Amino acid sequence: MRRIFSVLATVAILMAAWCGATPVGKAQEKAEPAVDLKWAVKIPVRDGVALNATVFLPHAQKEPLPVVFTFTPYIGDSYTDRAIYFAKHGYVYALVDVRGRGNSGGEFEPFVNDGRDGYDVVEWLAKQSYCNGKVTMWGGSYAGFDQWSVLKEFPPHLATIVPAAAAHPGLDFPFQYNLFGPYDEQWLTFTSGVTSNGALFGSSGFWASKAREMYNGHLAFQDYDKIVGNPSKVFQKWVQHPTPDAYYDAMIPTPENYKKISVPILTITGHYDGDQPGAFEYYKRHMKYGSEDAKAKHYLIIGPWDHAGTRTPRAEVGGLKFGPASLVDLNKLHQEWYDWVMKGGGKPEFLKKRVAYYLVGAEEWKYADSLEAVSNAKLTLYLGSNGAAADVFHAGELKETRGAGAGSDKWTYDPLDTRPGNAETDDEPAGLTSQRGVLNLFGEGVVYSGETFSAPTEITGFVKLTLWLAMDVPDTDLAAELYEILPDGGSVELTSAAMRARYRNSPREASPVPVEKTDKYVFDNFTFFSRRIAKGSRLRLAIHSINSINAEKNYNSGGVVAAETGKDAKTAHITLVHDGEHASVLELPVVK
Repeated sequence: MRRIFSVLATVAILMAAWCGATPVGKAQEKAEPAVDLKWAVKIPVRDGVALNATVFLPHAQKEPLPVVFTFTPYIGDSYTDRAIYFAKHGYVYALVDVRGRGNSGGEFEPFVNDGRDGYDVVEWLAKQSYCNGKVTMWGGSYAGFDQWSVLKEFPPHLATIVPAAAAHPGLDFPFQYNLFGPYDEQWLTFTSGVTSNGALFGSSGFWASKAREMYNGHLAFQDYDKIVGNPSKVFQKWVQHPTPDAYYDAMIPTPENYKKISVPILTITGHYDGDQPGAFEYYKRHMKYGSEDAKAKHYLIIGPWDHAGTRTPRAEVGGLKFGPASLVDLNKLHQEWYDWVMKGGGKPEFLKKRVAYYLVGAEEWKYADSLEAVSNAKLTLYLGSNGAAADVFHAGELKETRGAGAGSDKWTYDPLDTRPGNAETDDEPAGLTSQRGVLNLFGEGVVYSGETFSAPTEITGFVKLTLWLAMDVPDTDLAAELYEILPDGGSVELTSAAMRARYRNSPREASPVPVEKTDKYVFDNFTFFSRRIAKGSRLRLAIHSINSINAEKNYNSGGVVAAETGKDAKTAHITLVHDGEHASVLELPVVK
């Protein structure tokens, strides 16, 4: 009954407001709205398409201000809270739907038109009476990509960018290091048509069932859009471009673009951010090609966050809990950055040096002048065994000196074996602390275990793994994961890497595996992490074939992977060599 009365009272208040009356027992509210709104603002772009924007302004704005805009395929309304925050803190904020999405005209093709359209948005906003000629952007993931895509077009009034978790076409989306996954079609369905489709996108049970249908039926990945029920010409175009070729190159800055960049940049990513590879690729390329002046104005923040946490940090990710220092107020930091760059305010206190990273375990922020300056030592561990590295209970060794035991370890990968995928859960909320995956290799990989650490040790940066492998198939997919095994037996995943064997020498050019010959495989795409390894902990390294419902299945035939089915399956017999002539080694960046 109390709920019914509450609803009736709310209805009465609303009706009284519509009629201009004051509800009985309630004083007339005196507070003025904090922000003003311009609805359905149409922004023309060069080919005649009109993009839709919702513009929020400080209430009764008296003078022109900098404008922040989010350029998004996810419908501008989903960022209303951010827009209101910045409108309350001295900025005009525009939520702009990319072409073909929301109320914008045109047809949406992911990543293709954003740079040119974004240039036109910047210059149009700069001419409005509420703008003082300075325009910037806010956003992560696709909206992080958008910032780099627009910057490469060099609109004169773009004052700065703050890309968070920025996707990098041809590197981490729509594939990561040449490996596609079912998530592509999930995302394309999310952004199909003009509406949000958020509930469908978030229906994990539906998507897991469709991925399992493809996996257990040994169906071709190129047919996955039809299996889902949403045939997509974009999906079909993507699978025709399985390498970082000219199609993707047109979406991202070129080396010449990086040389010309002059605006201040704040890059944000996380240890567990799915688009961390992309965020770092933009950063590293700018550090490689940019001018000294521009590089000095590029700051980097690496928090203990997942993808969403790069905008709204949480104190727990994948079963790991972090200290209070991890909960940086990123709205406030953005505001301080904008104030510094566009309003002449003070430098944000948080940015003590150009690189800020969070050390998990110590639960504190640390700083460096450059990414290269973060670590000052290297720990090299050699893989070895006495002929058995089959699983966590019969593991090989990771040692600082080369062992004198057996010279190799072996495993077999049958693409028709569905046990690994069917052992996966549809949702693993404690994915970083679970040992389910490494306990369910089903003989399709090998495991190596290190000695216990005699003292707490900081490992921060990018791990590198060099393996010498021989196999009897022309191609296969491989993965490596590194864990900290705690003194109590618990596990924490630190980082991982993946490789399609045919691209072991270059992600752009396929090179068939020399069958039955020992060849070098360098895994240099591990994700960045920073952790203080506890005294008494040890490292565990798992190397295995990729056999998962969440990945495009490689049937090892050496043909077009997206077109392969179970009929093309070839069983791979893989030998990992660590003899006197072939040192398979793990290199770790250490801070002393």
